[in-house]
Amino acid sequence: MKLVVGRDDLAAAAEKAAATAGTPLERLDVKPVHKASRGFLNGGSPDICEFAIVTLLQAVAYGKPVVLLPITALTRFQHQTLVTCSDLSVQDVEGRSVGVRSWSQTTGVWMRGFLAQQYGVDLRKVNWIVYEGGHVDEYTDPEWVSHAPAGEKLQKDFLEGRLDFGIMGNELPSDERIHTAIPDALEVAAQWTANKGFAPVNHIIGVSVAAARAHSETICAVYDAMRDVVAESAASGAAQRDSAGFEALRGPISEAAAFALEQQVIPRPVDFDELVAQTCDALGVRPARLGG
Repeated sequence: MKLVVGRDDLAAAAEKAAATAGTPLERLDVKPVHKASRGFLNGGSPDICEFAIVTLLQAVAYGKPVVLLPITALTRFQHQTLVTCSDLSVQDVEGRSVGVRSWSQTTGVWMRGFLAQQYGVDLRKVNWIVYEGGHVDEYTDPEWVSHAPAGEKLQKDFLEGRLDFGIMGNELPSDERIHTAIPDALEVAAQWTANKGFAPVNHIIGVSVAAARAHSETICAVYDAMRDVVAESAASGAAQRDSAGFEALRGPISEAAAFALEQQVIPRPVDFDELVAQTCDALGVRPARLGG
């Protein structure tokens, strides 16, 4: 089987567990990992893949042959991702331009959810500019979202003042003018997490249905190994709020699914128990086997 995972510790654990179970894994070098998503969703390589939580929700909504393996590979605060180079703040978002890499980007879905949920922003009163499409071919962005001209770059438009705000995570450029639009954003994020009982999840692990059916025992061994890595990292403080098991992921995935539906990122509701049922059917196991 083929594997794409960004974290070396998760990859090493998965490879060792698979080899012991008798089905070796070959780790593919794909950077950034989201570039593997399109092939994964359409039944190609890899068989086990780190991908974004919103891509998972779209995949389920559009009937793609992939299922959730309940391991988080990237969990982080998101309130700090709304940035500006001006004296504007989160209170000024309505009526202004906001750039985001893709409408279906998970960071953008979380941040827009916070804008509506915590700050009362009417998302349709914002001039949204997106620069890329998503990973699911069947999906189209809402009609109230604008697309930047081909060849334009989010970071360049933002730094040169053609955008009032940007939503950026790992792609945030280095510039002393940039500051968060939400005052004390990390403190606000920590309080949101404390209130909810979970932090926003960006990336999880997925498995192709074909691999799950053909190699159930190996996939479950990979889950066990990754679960142990996540637990050890969380205990040592090395990983930020990562978790494993269906019940640990129920809160963040359900919240993201609600945000995604409100923002027309998915065409229908996706209930968490639907994800659980699909995974258990493909692997031939009960939910308790995977932390349910």
